[in-house]
Amino acid sequence: MGGRERLAATDPDFDPEAVDIDDAQVLDRLAPVVQEWWVEQFGEFVPGNGGFFTPPQKEAIPLIHERENALICAPTGSGKTLASFTGIINELFGKAREDELENSVYCLYVSPLKSLANDIHRNLEQPLNGITSKLDERGEDVEIRHAIRHGDTSDSERQAMLETTPHILNTTPETLAILLNSPKFKKKLETIEYVIVDEIHSLAENKRGTHLSVSLERLEEMVEEPPTRIGCSATVEPLDTVAEFLVGREEPGGDPRDYEIVDTRFARDFDMELSCPADDLINTPRDIITERFYKQLHDHIQSHTNTLVFTNTRSGAERVLHNLREKFDDYDESNSGCHHGSLSKEKRRDIEESLKAGSLDVVTTSTSLELGIDMPHIDLVVQVGSPKSVAALLQRIGRAGHQLGETVEGRVIALDRDELVECAVMLEKAERGFVDRVFIPENAQDVATQHVYGMAINDVRPEVTFKNVLRRAYPYRNYDDEDWEQLMRYMTADYPGMEDKNVYAKIWRDTNDAPDGEHHYEDFDVGEHLIGKRGRLARVIYMTNIGTIPDSFTCDVVTRSDDSWVGQLDESYLDTLEKGDVFVLGGDNFEYRYRRGSKVYVDRTAARPTVPSWFSERLPLSYDLGREILEFQGQLLDRLADGGMSEVRNWLREFPIDENSVRAIARMFREQVAYAGSDSVATTDRLVIEETLDHDEYERHYYVHSNYGRRFNDGFSRLLAYHIAREASANVQVAVADNGFTLSMPLNRKVDIARIVDDLDPETAREDLRASLDGTDLLQRYFRINATRSLMILKRYKGYEKSASEQQVSSEMLLGFAEDLGDFAVVEETYREILEDKLNVDGIETVLRSIRDGDVDVVRTRVDSPSPRAFGLATLMASDVVLAEDESAVLQEFHQRVLSEIEDGDAEGSAVATDD
Repeated sequence: MGGRERLAATDPDFDPEAVDIDDAQVLDRLAPVVQEWWVEQFGEFVPGNGGFFTPPQKEAIPLIHERENALICAPTGSGKTLASFTGIINELFGKAREDELENSVYCLYVSPLKSLANDIHRNLEQPLNGITSKLDERGEDVEIRHAIRHGDTSDSERQAMLETTPHILNTTPETLAILLNSPKFKKKLETIEYVIVDEIHSLAENKRGTHLSVSLERLEEMVEEPPTRIGCSATVEPLDTVAEFLVGREEPGGDPRDYEIVDTRFARDFDMELSCPADDLINTPRDIITERFYKQLHDHIQSHTNTLVFTNTRSGAERVLHNLREKFDDYDESNSGCHHGSLSKEKRRDIEESLKAGSLDVVTTSTSLELGIDMPHIDLVVQVGSPKSVAALLQRIGRAGHQLGETVEGRVIALDRDELVECAVMLEKAERGFVDRVFIPENAQDVATQHVYGMAINDVRPEVTFKNVLRRAYPYRNYDDEDWEQLMRYMTADYPGMEDKNVYAKIWRDTNDAPDGEHHYEDFDVGEHLIGKRGRLARVIYMTNIGTIPDSFTCDVVTRSDDSWVGQLDESYLDTLEKGDVFVLGGDNFEYRYRRGSKVYVDRTAARPTVPSWFSERLPLSYDLGREILEFQGQLLDRLADGGMSEVRNWLREFPIDENSVRAIARMFREQVAYAGSDSVATTDRLVIEETLDHDEYERHYYVHSNYGRRFNDGFSRLLAYHIAREASANVQVAVADNGFTLSMPLNRKVDIARIVDDLDPETAREDLRASLDGTDLLQRYFRINATRSLMILKRYKGYEKSASEQQVSSEMLLGFAEDLGDFAVVEETYREILEDKLNVDGIETVLRSIRDGDVDVVRTRVDSPSPRAFGLATLMASDVVLAEDESAVLQEFHQRVLSEIEDGDAEGSAVATDD
């Protein structure tokens, strides 16, 4: 029986199908003292007036009262967290008044961020202190304790929690995993009745969420009664998938536990608009675009109380703040600030406190304020450039208008033609209620290693118990016996030579048989398979090395010729580099040769850059939004063919975009069709490959228009380059973007790339893509990360802490050995993570099946110069594109070539060019 049906069974007036639950029904479920506090906080309840509870509160409080698992989806500032805690606080005060609360934890609140846990901790004080005061006035000595525990909690505070234990504990996924193995504190968790997972979307999509899902199943093994699980998110999809991730399964292979979904994501009014500083982003001088942008941003800030400005990079956030202060006297350190992950903890905390107080006119940020702290005075969010997904857009814009009934106001400013299209589609889809899907990692062997090790350290148990705990967690619902045996071979060190590499067994695995026919362990049956921990330092190793957030480091860049130091690169940037790639550092060009540990070896070169400097910092376009952009392009082409430019512009005016954006988008597609034909535009049923010959550089360029996002394009480009290199015996250079990628090779080498794409077999794509990773820095880096997560490489041991660069050196020595072992869990997880989580091999297989089945055509077109829709791809490979002004000059040159051909009537569809 679901939660709504239970409510209907206990309340004859409750309609489980009703969209709008009556406020009185919700209020009646709260104890009188809690009702009294609520009325004081939010006003007198008047029956029939409505609006006393917010939509998520009206639905969630009764469900929590009935102890029903629930996923609460509601906009930021709509009261979903208070909805979760109100029902729980109500129950805890009831227990306390009956003297039924022990000195232990009853509610666990899990947050992805320490700052969010801190903020919730402060926000809890208001209801807890208020209700406690009211009971005190009546002579009732009742207290509900709450505390926060994470990596910054001091030893003295942790010790104090053993003596006086909080009834509500705020923590993070990493700390929860440690608490489950804490010999003393884990006993305090046995009374937990409620678990709240906040911002669940940001956890579900990565291994932190995988780690948490298994921790919750381990908690389920410990508690007296299964705890009620509550998930909160402002933007998440698919709802049922995330709800199943939250609740897990009652039995391995069985159905998900019961849950309800509170879907009030669009209960608030959004006022969103896209603007562009000019209707021609190519030929309008860069300084004019910049001046118009900052004037527009300044006007927005001055017409609002507190403005939050999101950019797509940390350097962008710093640059926007610097330029605002330089250009306008209205901004200084007293009323403006910047917040991102590279700043000190103290600096970030100061900005957060000022935002909460409403004392800053404007704060610029990258992603660090997307989640977390309550900022009640923010009344405008400005997004500079594309946030790359509808979910991110709604999450960011949702930071504004926190007061009930306020309209959420957000403005997006695009400064790039490709991002202009992205943002137009994104805002229109956001208004229609579209949200990108969350993709949850599955069967991660490194996370499984940590939890099996943790359970073995706690106690000797039957092997089936370990397997069942894993398989009840959603990410391991399809974890089969082959996966388990692979994990066991690694954890028992059942490979020759492992100990010689200082990789030791973590567990023992044996039947409960003794030589005399009896049993080793009295609590288990003879013959039953058992697992236990190995090593006297097992607990110390576990407690000091677990977690899923990888360490990172910067690499020193040195020249091969004289070993001279030329600068540093973030190691994530190396994911994009192949031997022979050219990048810019300190204004000079360098050709990448190889890496050893934390040193990158290069040669100075006059060759053009092949990988842009910002590549590793920007968020990737979501796969789902990419497909929506392809759908949009097909619809625009239909309107252009049917009614020309006037129909296209009228259609675009239905989108939440300004006139400059309308004219810029319409003009770009008109020129594209006039120059290269309508078949040159990628759609949901067409993949376009555009070929140009660069006689100056003696190169052949293929621009692949595949708007499925950078993860997809990174994987697809590697797969294509792998096959092209095998067929043409040529070095293929690759540059990747969100709307496609570029493949470049010597002019005298030619391949039928359309045929190669047509011939790609979706059934062997995974195997071929895996083969393309052999020997790459991408493989080496992710092997290090997974070897560390799998405790094959220990970050901390006997008081020594191994840096990320030292971990990298260790992993490079282990990788060859591990690959030779065959079917080795850590190696297999490394490939799985790269292929599935980083390179979207599932999306690649889907598109290849569509090509094979004839649902997607592969169209190849030859042009003399890159087409307008390929300008962004072409600048990635263009000579001398280092600075913004260089890129602008190259774009203008490309554009002039296109216009000249259109005006000469040499291009197909040139008659369309006059319809402006």
